[in-house]
Amino acid sequence: MALVLKNATREYLKLKPAQIDVLPGPRPGHKYVLYAHVPFCESLCPYCSFNRFLFQEDRTRTYFKNLRDEMRLVAGLGYHFESLYFGGGTPTILIDELVETIDLAKELFGIQEVSCETNPNHLTPEILNQLQGRVDRLSVGVQSFDDGLLKQMSRLSKFGSGDEILKRIQNSIGILPSINVDMIFNFPSQTEEILRADIRKVIESGANQVTFYPLMSSPSVSFAMDRAIGKVDYSREQAYYKIVNEELGAAYRPMSAWTYSRQDTRMIDEYIVEYEEYVGIGSGSFSYLDGELFVNTFSLGEYDRLVSSGRMGLSASRRFDTHQQMQYRFMMELFDLKLNKNQFKKDFNGSLEGSLWIEMLFMRLMGAFQKGTNKDLVRLRRDSSYLMVVMMREFFAGVNVLRDQARQALAPNERLMCLVNEKVIS
Repeated sequence: MALVLKNATREYLKLKPAQIDVLPGPRPGHKYVLYAHVPFCESLCPYCSFNRFLFQEDRTRTYFKNLRDEMRLVAGLGYHFESLYFGGGTPTILIDELVETIDLAKELFGIQEVSCETNPNHLTPEILNQLQGRVDRLSVGVQSFDDGLLKQMSRLSKFGSGDEILKRIQNSIGILPSINVDMIFNFPSQTEEILRADIRKVIESGANQVTFYPLMSSPSVSFAMDRAIGKVDYSREQAYYKIVNEELGAAYRPMSAWTYSRQDTRMIDEYIVEYEEYVGIGSGSFSYLDGELFVNTFSLGEYDRLVSSGRMGLSASRRFDTHQQMQYRFMMELFDLKLNKNQFKKDFNGSLEGSLWIEMLFMRLMGAFQKGTNKDLVRLRRDSSYLMVVMMREFFAGVNVLRDQARQALAPNERLMCLVNEKVIS
C-alpha cells in the first residue's frame, strides 16, 4: 500500500509554472482557512523538510512586512476566514512582528481562532503574555522529552533538557486556551521504554492536546538525518503507534489518526478538516482552491520581488481532476476518523461507493470501518487508524519531494541558509 501511495502522490504533485499573479477569488458559500508560513528558525532540525532558513533579523523583518502585504492582497480578493494557522519555521521568532501580523489578520478577515507553532525556548512570560488574547492554540515542538534523543537532534543545548521543557509547558498551562505538544515516535534509537516515558511526561505536562507524528524524512535531509539520528525502521512503526494509542488513552481521546485531546477540553484541530480549501501566504506555502493546488515560491528573494511588485508569491500550480479530488477528500476526512457520505455525494454528484469503489473495497477488506447505524457517515475503527497514518505519511513524503525540488532551485546563498550541514547540526 505504501508503495502505491508513494507513486500516486508523486504523480499527482507534478507542477507547472503558475500562469497567474494572484489567487482566484472565493466562491460564494465556501469556507476557507488561512495559512501563513514563517520559514525562519534559530537552528535547523535534521529531520525537518519544511521550507525553513536560518534566522537573520533583517531578512525576517522584511519577510513579515511582505507577509502582511500579501495578506492585504488576499483581503482585496474578498476572502473571509474564521481560522488562521501560523506554521514554520518558528513563527514566534520575532514576537513583535508576529503580533502585528495577527492583529492585521483579525482586522482584515474577522479571524475568530488562531493557531501558532513555537519552540520550547519561546515559552517565556514575555512571549506568552503578548500571545494572550491573540492565539487560541499554541503548538510546541517538543518531539521527545528524552535527553539522549534531544542531543541527537541537536535540541538539548538549544531548548533545554526534557525536564526543563516539561516545566516550561506546565508553567504555560492556562495562559492560553490550548497548549498542544508536538511529539515524534519511531526514532531509530527510541526504545519502547523511552516512548512510554515520553507519553507519561506528555500526560504529566497538562497539555490540552498532543500530536504524535511518525518520523518522516525526505531526500534533501536524509543524509543529515541518517548521520544524526540513524535510519528509520518502518517495520516497528505500527507497534509503536499502538503503544501511543494505548498509553495516551488514560487522559486523552483520539480526534484524528495522530492527534489527541484531553477528555475535558474542546479540540482545536490542527488540520481543520471542515475547511477542505485553504489559502496559503508566505514563502513555501500551499493553497488548495476548487481542485487546484498553488505553490508559493521557496525563494526569499523571489518572494520579496513578487510581493513588492503587487503580486502574490505564486510560482507553480497543479489542477486535479475530479477523481483525484475525490481521493483527496477520502484521505483527509478518514484521517479525521469519519467521512460524510451525503456531503461527498452533494459535492461530487456521485455516491462514495460508486465513485471510489476500489478504495472502499480495499478498506472494507481490511475491516477498517465501524459497523454503525448512521448511514450518512463512514467511521473508521480505532484499531484501523494506522492505515491512515501510513496514507498520510506517504502523502507528506510526496509533498516533501516537491519541497526538495523547490529547494534545489534556490540561489546558492539561500540554499546555504536552509541546508542541514555539518556546521549547522554539530
